[in-house]
Amino acid sequence: MNAHHLPTDDALRRELHNEVHARPSARVRLPALIVYVAVLNEGIRRETECQHLRALPGQENLSDAQIRGNFLRLRCEGFTLKWERHTEFTRYTIIQAMPAHATWGSHLPDMAQHVATGTPWLRAIPGKTVAAIQLAMLTEDMVEASVLDKAQQWLGEGTIIGSRMGNSAERPSHSMLLTNLRIGADGFERMLVLAPADTPEGRAGRISQRVLELETYRLMALRGLPIAKHLASALGQAENRLADITARLESKQESDQTLLDDLVALAAHVERATAEHGYRFSATRAYNAIVQERISELRERPISGTQTVSEFMQRRLAPAMATVAVSYTHLTLPTNREV
Repeated sequence: MNAHHLPTDDALRRELHNEVHARPSARVRLPALIVYVAVLNEGIRRETECQHLRALPGQENLSDAQIRGNFLRLRCEGFTLKWERHTEFTRYTIIQAMPAHATWGSHLPDMAQHVATGTPWLRAIPGKTVAAIQLAMLTEDMVEASVLDKAQQWLGEGTIIGSRMGNSAERPSHSMLLTNLRIGADGFERMLVLAPADTPEGRAGRISQRVLELETYRLMALRGLPIAKHLASALGQAENRLADITARLESKQESDQTLLDDLVALAAHVERATAEHGYRFSATRAYNAIVQERISELRERPISGTQTVSEFMQRRLAPAMATVAVSYTHLTLPTNREV
C-alpha cells in the first residue's frame, strides 16, 4: 500500500527500509544464561531449519513463511530462542534463567546438560558448528581485587582476557567482560558478563549481542587464513614462473608462440585461484571490519592483570588478517592479471 501523495513505490522500497529493524537486540533480564550456536548453512534449506524449529515445545504450527525474513524470535515455556539466517551461517540464541548451581564463583559448572531446549535438540541443529558459546550474565559487583580468581574458577583453565565496558567521560563503565576463549570439553566457549542488578533489559541485550557477534565474526574472518597459507607457496611458484618467462623472453632463445603458451597457462592458473578464493578473501575483509567495529563499541577500559579484548585481537587476529591481505593482493595485482 502506498501513500496517495507519492509516486508508486519501488519494488524493494519496503524491504530495504525495514532492514534497519530486521535484527533487533534481545531484551535480557539479569541474571541470565545465553546459549549460542552458529552453524554454517551451506546446502541447508530454510525449510529444513524451520522443521527443526517446529520441534521446540509449542512451535508445532510454525510456517515456512515466518522465516523468510531471516529473523525470528520464538517464546517458549521457560526460555526465548532467536533464529537468524545470514549468507554463510545461521545463529541460534537461547536466553534462559541461570541454573542454580552455576552462580558466580562456582567451579567450572556444567551447563550443557541444562540447556532449556534439551541437548538432543541442540545436537540436531542443521549445519556445521562454527561457534558455540555459553554466556553467563550475572548481577555481581565489579570488584577487580577478586574478580579474576572467581572468573578463573568459573571459566576453567586458560589465560583470562577481559575489560570494563561502556567507559566514557560522562559515566563509568556499565559492565565487565571476562573470557578465556577456550573450547571446553562440552564443545562450548565460556564468557562472563558482570553488571549491576539495575541494568536495563535493553542494555543487557545489546551487550550480549556485541560480545557474541564479536566472537562469531572473528571466527568467520579466520576462515580465509588456511586458504591464504595454502596459496602462499603456489603464488610464490607463480611469481618464479613469471620471472623465468620474462628472462626467456629477454634472451629470445625460444619462439614467441612457446612463450605465449606459457604465459597463457600461468594467467589461467592465477585466474582460477582468483575465481576460487576471491570471495573468501573479500568475506574475510568484511568480517574483520565488523570485528573491529564491535570492539570499538565495547568502549573498553583495562582490568589490572589482564589483556583487554582489543589488545588480544590486535596481537592474535591482526597477523592472520595481514596474511590474508597479502594473498588477496597477489591475486588481484594487475601484473598477475596481465601475465
